[in-house]
Amino acid sequence: YKVKDQLQFPRKIYCIDSGIRNAVSFRFRENIGQLYENAVFVELKRRRKDIYYWMDRSHRETDFVVKEGLKVKEAIQVSYSMDDQETKDREIKSLVLCMNEFNLKQGLIITEDYEAKEDHSGKKIVFTPLWKWLLNI
Repeated sequence: YKVKDQLQFPRKIYCIDSGIRNAVSFRFRENIGQLYENAVFVELKRRRKDIYYWMDRSHRETDFVVKEGLKVKEAIQVSYSMDDQETKDREIKSLVLCMNEFNLKQGLIITEDYEAKEDHSGKKIVFTPLWKWLLNI
């Protein structure tokens, strides 16, 4: 909400055409997680959502917070794989912190193929594959 905070944290950059991104970007390895996050960004824009990202003072972040008017309605994390327990724990922790900040009862983690509903710290976390989320209009 604070302009000072918005200016001090780095901006995230997304590409509307991932084909062009792949053709002109300099990279050492393929990062499918970034492509997933980019696809979610493009779809949220297509759905005309007012989107931001959230970061706390310890630099834990949630990839997308969706606002309607002045209220945050949704928190979304994007993580390609949930196979590594450390990654899963990190993604859940950041999401729960964000949900606490905005008083949300439910959060979403978009993955490659993991699908589940779990309770963490009194919050409901829904895991859904990207393809299913994209089909959900």
